[in-house]
Amino acid sequence: MLRYTVRRVLMMVPLLFLVSLGVFALVLMIPGDPAITIAGENATEAQIDATRERLGLNDPVLVQYAAWAGNALTGDLGSSLFSNESVTGAIAGRFPVTLALTLAAMLIALLIAVPAGVVAALRRGRWQDRGATLFASVGISLPNFWVGILLIMAFALAFPIFPAVGYTPISEGVGAWARGLVLPGITLGTAVAAEITRQLRGSLTDTLQQDFIRTARANGLSGRAVILKHGMKNAAVPVVTVIGFQVGFLLGGSVIVERVFGLPGLGDLAIRAVLQRDIPMIQGIVVVAALIVMLVNLVVDLSYGWLNPKVRQA
Repeated sequence: MLRYTVRRVLMMVPLLFLVSLGVFALVLMIPGDPAITIAGENATEAQIDATRERLGLNDPVLVQYAAWAGNALTGDLGSSLFSNESVTGAIAGRFPVTLALTLAAMLIALLIAVPAGVVAALRRGRWQDRGATLFASVGISLPNFWVGILLIMAFALAFPIFPAVGYTPISEGVGAWARGLVLPGITLGTAVAAEITRQLRGSLTDTLQQDFIRTARANGLSGRAVILKHGMKNAAVPVVTVIGFQVGFLLGGSVIVERVFGLPGLGDLAIRAVLQRDIPMIQGIVVVAALIVMLVNLVVDLSYGWLNPKVRQA
């Protein structure tokens, strides 16, 4: 297992290099000159040139990339072109909000998806199965922002149970922190639950039809033991893939939901950086998001090795 882990970690190195190179190149292709934006529309040509020189924008592209990548390896992702705030510090300050939202959404999704998927697989063809399939189809189809607006209208305005916008740090109270995450968590968790339900239902249905399941039942094992010990573990591999993908999506794709609920997370920071053409901030956010996704995929790969020892030999 250790060799398998080391091999997977080493595979991340060239991938991260390619991601950083691609992000640096794509950001430079964005129309406009950040030096003009910073100096102001009424700035003279000399002031714009001085700003460009101060930012190092006159250096060759490879020199700019080498300097940026070298600093990034030490954890220094540069400073914002507008607020002069450390990019690393800004991301570190916003990341707990996005992480809390991701965990809340995934917890809600699993609380819905696991029972629904198991019941649908055990009651295949019955009304429970049809209900779970309908939920999965509807949940995947509904736009996140629309679900969020409906939840705000229902549970923040009509019945003021949960706050409509804003984020309360956990240091100010676990209860207030949790209440603020319920509505955005449900908004994001609905689509995730639908996807996991569909995958778990299909995977568990196929697993329960295998010969080893019939053998386990013939040996006198209870239905619960067959499902939990044999069925769920063997059906978990494709489900873990979906969960890993969804975690990466939640961490990097919660932009709209954060805006709807006024959460100061990475999504909100990314939108501000794009609108201001804050190149160091955009680069830092994308690289950190890519690193998070790669780490999530690493955890998924390691879970494969634990669930199926044959994978370790691949």
